[in-house]
Amino acid sequence: MGKNFDHPGPAGFAAEAVNLALDDAGLERSDLDGLLVNPGITWFNNPMASYSLQQAMGLRNLRLTATMNLGGATAAAMIMHASQSIAAGMADCVACVFADAPLRPPSPGKSKGEGSAAAYGFAQGLNAHYGLFGVNAQYAFVAKRHMYRYGTTSDHLGAIAVAERAWANSNPDAQFFDTPMSLADYHASRWVVEPFHLYDCCLVSNGGLAVIVTSAERAKNLKRPPVYILGMAQGHPGGDPMETLVSGAPIAKDTAFKMAGVTLNDVDFCEIYDCYTFTVLVTLEDYGFCKKGEGGPFVASGAIGPGGSIPVNTGGGQLSSFYMWGMTPVSEAIVQIRGDGGRRQVPKHEVGLVSGNGGILATHSTLVLGSHP
Repeated sequence: MGKNFDHPGPAGFAAEAVNLALDDAGLERSDLDGLLVNPGITWFNNPMASYSLQQAMGLRNLRLTATMNLGGATAAAMIMHASQSIAAGMADCVACVFADAPLRPPSPGKSKGEGSAAAYGFAQGLNAHYGLFGVNAQYAFVAKRHMYRYGTTSDHLGAIAVAERAWANSNPDAQFFDTPMSLADYHASRWVVEPFHLYDCCLVSNGGLAVIVTSAERAKNLKRPPVYILGMAQGHPGGDPMETLVSGAPIAKDTAFKMAGVTLNDVDFCEIYDCYTFTVLVTLEDYGFCKKGEGGPFVASGAIGPGGSIPVNTGGGQLSSFYMWGMTPVSEAIVQIRGDGGRRQVPKHEVGLVSGNGGILATHSTLVLGSHP
């Protein structure tokens, strides 16, 4: 995953992921009556991705299908849509899948300067010419504002990168499984856009990931232990994130935690959307694991790494494991709750918190998952 250029494309990855998920559950394609698809960057402009995948897989007589996109909040949102549809009697067994294939081999004969940032800048206007283009720069503005207001430092951001790499070093499926990293290594990595170094930014990966959602009653009789949805919610704050320095987590948390009947003290581990190290920091603040502005010292204390008080992104996250948008945190939560984590397995794993984030802190989804209904 991620480094294999000889790939079947996003539709092929999606089909393979759904087949693997069905096999994991002990189900057949004929058992599916719902299909929800989150297209990634290379599939983004296909509004009929779910229909295309249905045709490619030969699925018949579906009662629920949609192509959904809330950025990194989509995975959990698909699971919410599936579970609500099942509760309403609209479907019984729904596959939720993300797939993408943005990595390509270098184009032969391409000149060294072709496609450069400078050329992009001239084409996109004055702001882009000075370097303000793309998501990296937009998140950098918000992170820089947090640093200015609260005294957050590069060492604080680096502590998140180092902690997630430590988790990845115990995950054989991680892209950085065999590559340890120190804080010095983090600081030695090149700048992307200040205050972000290379290791502040998520990976780029080719692949697909799917989960099967069905009723709790049916799940009890399937091949693998079920993971139960205890609470779920979304939060979309609007406004300027550079001004508010707040994600949609507080909105989503209130609804999801009330539904689940839990508090932060009940949460054994967190799988937090980590497009950047800063996203982890601000999300931990917004869920209430520390006060607003105190995320830097909190993560630097070792709280989120192996052996810490609240394990975060236990597979290495999107910074050091693989980047499947919101499916990365969802999948690792399932691994942990089932007790399948191997060397990275956390000792307490009855309740896990999963977050998804889209845009520049624009959309947010929360799942509270548990080992018991």
